[in-house]
Amino acid sequence: MRTDVNSGEYSPHIDGLRAIAVIAVIVYHLDASWLPGGFVGVDVFFVISGFVVSASLARSPDVGVWPSMMRFYARRLRRIMPALVTTLLTTAVLSTLLVPESWLSDASSKTGRMAFVGLSNWVLAKTGSDYFSPRTDFNPYAHTWSLGVEEQFYLVFPLLFLAWAKSLSSRWFSLVLIGLATGASLVYAVLRARQGGQEIDAFYLTATRFWQLGAGVLLFQVLALAGVSGAMQRTSRGWGWWSPLLLASSALLGYALVTARPGHSPWIDGLWPVIATLGLLGLLHWASGGWIGRGLSSPPLVMIGRLSYSLYLWHWPVFVLFRWSVGLDGALGRAAAVVCTVILAWLSWRFIEQPFRFGARWRTSDTRWVVCGVAVLIAGAFLQSQMDKLSPHVSLSSVSRHPQDWYPYAKGLEREYPDCSLSIGKLQVAGARAQLFERGHCPGAPHVSRQVFVAGDSHALNYTEMLRRYVLAEGGQVRLYGFGGCALVGLQGMRRANPPCEAYSRNTLEDIARHAKPGDVLFLPGLRTPRLAEQYMLFDTAQAMAVPYSEEARAARQAEVAQAIAELMPLAERGVHVVLEAPKPLLQAPPYRCSDVFNRSNPICARGMSTPRAQIEHLRAPALAALHEVAAALPSAGIWDPLPLLCPGPECLPSRDGHPLFFDGDHLSGYANRHLLPSFRTHLASTGQHPSHSR
Repeated sequence: MRTDVNSGEYSPHIDGLRAIAVIAVIVYHLDASWLPGGFVGVDVFFVISGFVVSASLARSPDVGVWPSMMRFYARRLRRIMPALVTTLLTTAVLSTLLVPESWLSDASSKTGRMAFVGLSNWVLAKTGSDYFSPRTDFNPYAHTWSLGVEEQFYLVFPLLFLAWAKSLSSRWFSLVLIGLATGASLVYAVLRARQGGQEIDAFYLTATRFWQLGAGVLLFQVLALAGVSGAMQRTSRGWGWWSPLLLASSALLGYALVTARPGHSPWIDGLWPVIATLGLLGLLHWASGGWIGRGLSSPPLVMIGRLSYSLYLWHWPVFVLFRWSVGLDGALGRAAAVVCTVILAWLSWRFIEQPFRFGARWRTSDTRWVVCGVAVLIAGAFLQSQMDKLSPHVSLSSVSRHPQDWYPYAKGLEREYPDCSLSIGKLQVAGARAQLFERGHCPGAPHVSRQVFVAGDSHALNYTEMLRRYVLAEGGQVRLYGFGGCALVGLQGMRRANPPCEAYSRNTLEDIARHAKPGDVLFLPGLRTPRLAEQYMLFDTAQAMAVPYSEEARAARQAEVAQAIAELMPLAERGVHVVLEAPKPLLQAPPYRCSDVFNRSNPICARGMSTPRAQIEHLRAPALAALHEVAAALPSAGIWDPLPLLCPGPECLPSRDGHPLFFDGDHLSGYANRHLLPSFRTHLASTGQHPSHSR
């Protein structure tokens, strides 16, 4: 039995390939060490999509450009939209209930909104959400980037392909158009890969991925022009000239799934799965597949292939929501997540995908389907955006329900200071997040012209609430500069070459020097000890305790002390009071991820959150001694130590009187900002008053 590739006869090996691709992706997302290159299963999907969508459009009768395009878009919407909207809205509801706002989730909501309209890949690229980073692991919508690529491809594909149905010469014209677009995309992907620093954009953008879908289109066109069969000869079992090529294609696909590397996709590691998929598709349509063809056409793989779209849609949000709640590290958690994925995928396929694709009740005109489909997608994006506003009212997370205690954003100051205004402006400082806080009209309050400059890493930015309250209470100005991971005076003893950090420090000090006057204050907070816990993982406590005492750390710290004195001396000699923050307590786990019944059993909470104060004192002793050395060398410099207020007893606890002191393992909560404000005001007052201070 030989049928033309345009005939539309079902080819079970395509579903078998889909099954291989989705299994690879799921295994990789469960544990990347099990199948290090499993993420290129998406590359296999792209090639298959290009091939299948070409066959689908080629089978459509030539009824004119506009009707043909409407038919194509209607079929794509029927295939993609119902299950996608169901998954996205369900994920939005569960995320609202379970996932608090944090660094790990700061791109999630926008990714979800844009996923409805096929633009989530742009969001992930723009926000720098590396596919292989922890932040992406906690974004329940991150997997929709590939759907965004496909949907954007579908917008332009008919324009390049519609000439195919006209005549033989038109077929060659269409082939040339697709070939040029595919070649241009491939060249662009290669150029982006060679530029360096473009890995995130190259991974997500349609322009660098078009060639993978285009390769599937070209394969279809070549086979069709050659009159190749569209279904395997199931009766043939013999060994032919094509068999070694089939074996080579299978081996190449296996090689790609094992060896593909982060940062090398879609070029060059995306090349191998594309070639392998082209080989398998082309050869299995050309001739008998032998045992490879029979294997790919086996009922289990075919069934998984039919479920592949729903499996892909559901597996990622299920895995991510498990990470946010009970965890996805142990065998039991992984097994439960897989079972949930399979159940949800089958329900989606049976009651959503199939009825919308083939059910008579959903049949209507193509134009109506397109208009209604687009309206549903836009409405879904709107609904998802509204769920964020409901979070403080309906969330199961105590973090979301009590944002003023957890987040140092200083929201609600208008109610506390109804007669005072706070001006917040942006400062133009290259390489830094810089803000200016200034008190406006405030009847009866003292007028202070003193400026407070605050510069450091994320721990400087973490004092936002305390600094805004300080301005309302004291007057004057606060200039806040911050750059994650870059304290101006670090003293961890782990300093390495970091050009962006060095530029930030240089530009910030130059800006401070331009604006500082005698009597002003320079406050330098920062993380000065190794972490015990990150928001997404735990560190070895014994190793963290040993790091500051190594010979390498001692030498690096001495160099940092000398550098800090040299950089700060010009300001100190001008009469600027330098205030260095002593190292704060550290916790064994991030409290915001262990704050509720549904997440306390998460493996990241296993060690508990409290830390013995003696352990903290030992950990911070080297950095504290170095800070004293810097302060002693500078005129009018001192150290502000928040530890006694944050850890008054033998155990450093995550909360006080039922209110959180820490958001994660080392960043303070909004409540802690308020708790520390009196001590901070007292310390700054003790540095001396500016001569122009008056009431």
